[in-house]
Amino acid sequence: MEEIEICLAAAKEMMEKAVGHTKMELTKIRAGKAMPSMLDGLMVEYYGTPTPINQVASISTPDARTIFIKPWEKSIIADVEKSIITSDLGFNPQNDGENIIINVPQLTEERRIQLAKQAKGVTEEGKISIRNARKDANDELKGLDGVSEDLVKDAEDEVQSLTNKFSQKMDELLEHKEKEIMTV
Repeated sequence: MEEIEICLAAAKEMMEKAVGHTKMELTKIRAGKAMPSMLDGLMVEYYGTPTPINQVASISTPDARTIFIKPWEKSIIADVEKSIITSDLGFNPQNDGENIIINVPQLTEERRIQLAKQAKGVTEEGKISIRNARKDANDELKGLDGVSEDLVKDAEDEVQSLTNKFSQKMDELLEHKEKEIMTV
């Protein structure tokens, strides 16, 4: 039935979005190695408008412990530095008048454990989104008129199969991130 296919496709799309969002959130959790993606989501006041940092500066990592930020306009160096200091990243930027240099400190064992818990929380939120997509799909399937119970049951089994598959992907993401965090 076409309605069932549409419902299954919608559930799969919602689950894929949950996995994609979780991947993005996990990249924001730093694992001790300097990466430009650590600054994703950081906004800088640019002519009175909050603007993503990667739209006002080039960001590079010359080595595993340093993030190098070169604003395209010297006039916004102070704004970039201020946004880094006020963020919850815990970085102490150094400004040389033209560039901003961030030395990424080595993670302590305690901080690694804290970050692993944070990663687990992020993936759990993703799994909740997957379960919500399953619930929505099952509710929609049960609400279909003129569809036999057997077809609905088969579709619910397929939704559960999708749920298991995407939950497994979440577990793999978490495992990879925990390994990355705990590697010294």
